[in-house]
Amino acid sequence: MTTPTPRPAARRFDSPQQEAYLALWRTYDRLRAIEDELFAQFDLTAQQYNLLRLLQADRPAPVPVSRLSERLVSRAPDMTRILDRLETRGLVLRARSTEDRRAVFVSITQPGLELLRQIARPLAACHERQIGHLSGKELQSLIDLLKLTRQPHEADDSPWK
Repeated sequence: MTTPTPRPAARRFDSPQQEAYLALWRTYDRLRAIEDELFAQFDLTAQQYNLLRLLQADRPAPVPVSRLSERLVSRAPDMTRILDRLETRGLVLRARSTEDRRAVFVSITQPGLELLRQIARPLAACHERQIGHLSGKELQSLIDLLKLTRQPHEADDSPWK
């Protein structure tokens, strides 16, 4: 009886670039699941939270919807629906410009600010759970590599550049 010749291991990835991309995607998926669990406790999505934080940063000035869309961490194909949900909950206010009726401005309300205050500590704990195992030096290296990877794909005026 002869022993079978071992077959060479199949390549998992077509290239180092594919491996890196899929590693980013998998990491995003794992970290996002933890964050989604947190935001669900507050009946929010990550995009809704991001939008509230942007409005908080510009407070008390209302922000044009077009500018909000540009500043979100990830693209929101349906900004109107996101704003509808937040407005229904009383977390934001929308107003049409008096000079240009096509322009819509958004501002955060007191209940929106209170919700952000409620989320602050649990979110800090979430981030610790997600990446708290990394040292400060490792975090900075990760930030630098992600920025370098993203750089050629950002608009020149992007705050993420």
